[in-house]
Amino acid sequence: MAAARTTILSILVITTAASLWCVSSSSSSSSSSSADAAAAEFVKKTVSSHKIAIFSKSYCPYCRKAKNVFKSLNQVPHVVELDERDDGSIIQDALSEIVGRRTVPQVFINGKHIGGSDDTVEAYESGELAKLLGIELEGKDDL
Repeated sequence: MAAARTTILSILVITTAASLWCVSSSSSSSSSSSADAAAAEFVKKTVSSHKIAIFSKSYCPYCRKAKNVFKSLNQVPHVVELDERDDGSIIQDALSEIVGRRTVPQVFINGKHIGGSDDTVEAYESGELAKLLGIELEGKDDL
């Protein structure tokens, strides 16, 4: 009788643990989905509410180069340093879904995705960047 009781208790413990794990997993994935949705919304809101938005990492030389383009144009971009945020990785995942690239920097002007560092420099050198920003360039410096 004691062996049967032990077996039943073991089954109950295992069943309860499995049920709790399933509940925990489903709430974890739903909170992950809500974090993903919040990150995508953050990206969209940031891009739409700033003339120039750059998603960057503070230590990245390519990001620095893209930011220097705007500095040379006397323009102040809104910069989101992903490495300085707790949700930076989630935001970077959302950017990947939105623009198709996970790399940084990702530059937006007036809601339009320009691209990364090379794309930004190329747009600067061709005059397209000044046109998008609605500014006149007197003597353009090489980067």
